[in-house]
Amino acid sequence: MMTPDSVLFAAMSVINLEGDLLDQGEFNAWLDLWQHDGLYVVPIDPNEKDFKNSLNYACDDHHMRERRVKRLYSGESISTTPRARTLRTLSRFRLLASSEDLIVVRGAQSLWEHRKGHSRHYAADITWHLKPQDGRLLITQKVIRLVNSDDVLHSIGYIL
Repeated sequence: MMTPDSVLFAAMSVINLEGDLLDQGEFNAWLDLWQHDGLYVVPIDPNEKDFKNSLNYACDDHHMRERRVKRLYSGESISTTPRARTLRTLSRFRLLASSEDLIVVRGAQSLWEHRKGHSRHYAADITWHLKPQDGRLLITQKVIRLVNSDDVLHSIGYIL
């Protein structure tokens, strides 16, 4: 049986890998981190819990995550040309729940975007739901609660 510290360390390894893949533009590898029925959510209201029945900046199932990645690779969307350079720092990891079927971790993200000579900063509380499957952890849900979500979110041509 894994200790809480070893569970958190295993989850942090996946979370840090995800951040690196996104910053390096390895979006297909990012898709491989997901459980097929997983949900990627960026709610407008940081207190929202009913994502499927509320307005969100993003509420992506498998199909929408694939479409988002296709847009990022194609360069056909004005919000993805030129591709933004991003750098994210992930910290303050806290194990919220752990069972044989589900691990829930909350952490902080500080993300810098640089595109077309301008830099923007986004800070967020993120909750990852991870599920053990075939000897690895897969993301079943990622909820990005932007600290400044009440501001107008600029056109984002990348994945938070």
